[in-house]
Amino acid sequence: MKVLQLCNKPPQPTIDGGCIAINNISKGLLAKDISLKILTIATEKHPFIPTAFSEEFQEKTNIEGVFVDTRVNIIDAFSALITSDSYNISRFFSPDFDKKLTEILQEDTYDVVHLESLFMTPYIQTIRTYSKANVVLRSHNLEHLLWERLANSTGNKAKRIYLKHFASRLKVYEKKTINEVEGIATISYEDTERFASLTKKIPILTVPFGIDLGDYKCEGNKRPKKNRFFHIGAMNWEPNKEAINWFMDAIWPSVKGLDIELHLAGRHIPGYMMEQADENFIVHGEVDSATCFMADHDVMVVPLLSGSGVRVKIIEAMAMGKAVITTSVGAEGIDCEDGKHLFIADTADAFAHQMQFLLDSPNKVDEIGNNARLLVEGKYDNDKVVDNLIQFYQELNQEM
Repeated sequence: MKVLQLCNKPPQPTIDGGCIAINNISKGLLAKDISLKILTIATEKHPFIPTAFSEEFQEKTNIEGVFVDTRVNIIDAFSALITSDSYNISRFFSPDFDKKLTEILQEDTYDVVHLESLFMTPYIQTIRTYSKANVVLRSHNLEHLLWERLANSTGNKAKRIYLKHFASRLKVYEKKTINEVEGIATISYEDTERFASLTKKIPILTVPFGIDLGDYKCEGNKRPKKNRFFHIGAMNWEPNKEAINWFMDAIWPSVKGLDIELHLAGRHIPGYMMEQADENFIVHGEVDSATCFMADHDVMVVPLLSGSGVRVKIIEAMAMGKAVITTSVGAEGIDCEDGKHLFIADTADAFAHQMQFLLDSPNKVDEIGNNARLLVEGKYDNDKVVDNLIQFYQELNQEM
């Protein structure tokens, strides 16, 4: 089977959850001897760095990158308010990328064109023109739902109006576009149900984020008392910044007097967060290894109020055997049980209570972490995930 994987960002370096999710699909397909070609968008935020890939990976995928300027243009964004344009999607369309895609499709034939995220759907027309391959959308989340939640969580009335308008345009585009592909591979069972409500004719398969369990064995130095709480995430993703702002404003004041440390890591941490650092609130910034950072700390806090899809970093922490405290939004898409595999807390008081509970019950930290690791082994093993995806491809090909 020959697969063309179109990516909205390079699979490597794996600097965020989206990159990790894309890379794990790529590696999984190669491990199953699928003939894989990768064409990726490169951006200012996610540049294409050939040296980030092994020679073997480059040879097997013949990966190519095309730079696309996806930075927000205020004039274009404003004009989208009075047109039917879904600006958040259209800014990923590039004539240069389209030209390279055309060349690839004219040079070879493929059984499946795999689109990583809704951002690659502007190229469906080109795929239809030059290929008879089945098009499969790998949905990382429902984009309109993410923006709806951001709108509902903001206190700024003008911003809320704009974001709700933005989300409504995205929903119209999303509903129209998903009916233009042969199959949808969602990242969670919740998203499968949501997509099913938007389309009645397109086959949908839940293909959860997969973990290569062998990559999660990094060990750190442990303290006797489980008092090192941590968060890791890029702060140029609005839901992450919103989450930490809420945590610092509403939760941290009630727990910082305890025997506790909070460690914050990630790219693009704003200056005002760094200014709050003290002996109990340690700001690391971008770290060399996310897994080593997680291994060296005890309990992950993910106080998300908005967002959609699956939080990759939570599954990674669970694979590391870490206890996690998060919200219902943070746990969404993860097939877990509150109080067994992680803790869910949706108010500031509940979040602080769970932190206090784990401080007082260090054995519970280990118990929850062990349960979390077992859950990942059973449901998020990348080998099993990719097997199901390939079977989905094959079933779609049989229907042609």
